Amino acid sequence: MTKLFENDAYLKEFKAKIIDIVKEDKLIELDQTAFYAKSGGQPGDKGEIETEGGKIQVLDTIKENNKIINIVDDIKHLEKNDDIIGKINWDLRYKHMRMHTALHLLCSIIPLGVTGGQIRYEKSRLDFNDPDKLINKEELEEKINLLVEDNHSVTSEVIESSILEQKPELVRTMSVKPPQVDGKIRLIRIGDVDLQPCGGTHVRSTNEIGKIQIGKIENKGKMNRRVNLLLSS
Repeated sequence: MTKLFENDAYLKEFKAKIIDIVKEDKLIELDQTAFYAKSGGQPGDKGEIETEGGKIQVLDTIKENNKIINIVDDIKHLEKNDDIIGKINWDLRYKHMRMHTALHLLCSIIPLGVTGGQIRYEKSRLDFNDPDKLINKEELEEKINLLVEDNHSVTSEVIESSILEQKPELVRTMSVKPPQVDGKIRLIRIGDVDLQPCGGTHVRSTNEIGKIQIGKIENKGKMNRRVNLLLSS
C-alpha cells in the first residue's frame, strides 16, 4: 500500500481502489491511502468515501498486520476492485498535525526520556522520566512559544535503520521502538531544533501550530511527570 500522507500530509482528497473487504466487520483496505492509521499516539483519520453507489463514513483508520484498514459505517454496496474517492476530515487531521508537531517541540526542550504520549483534538500530552521534578511550567511555555514564532521548517527524510545503532540519541521514547519499513526509518526534522524517528503527520512550519498553552503538569508515580499541552484554537 502506498501511504500518500507520508509525501503530502496536506492531501485532503485522493483516488484509490478497494483491494480487500471484510463485510461482516465493515472493514476495507485500499491500494493507496491518505488516511493515517492510528499509531504512535496519533489517532486514526476519519472522513468519507465516495463510490458509484453513494457515500459512506470512515469511522476510524487502524493498522492490522502492517496494513492500513478503514472502519466504515456501511459496506453493503461495496465490492473488491471498486474505485473510490477518499476525503479526509481535514479539521480533525490538521489539528492532530499541529498537536503532533507541538509535541516534537516539547520533546526538544525537555532533555528527558519519553515514557508515553497521546494526541487528541482538545489536549495532548507527553510523559517524561523526571524523578527530580526538573520540569518548570512557566519556563517551558515561554520556550516552546519562542520556537513556534521562529517559524522553523518541518521536513522528513528516510534513513537506514542501522544508523540508529550509531546514533541512539535520536530515539527519545524509552519503551517504544521507532517504526521500520524494509529496514528503513522515517525521521522528522524541525529546523536545527529537533530530529527524531516518527511516522506521523506534521505541519510544514512551526508557526502553523499557533499559540501553545502548557496545561497541568501531573505526577504519575515516582518517576513520571505528565505535561499536558493545548492549542489556542
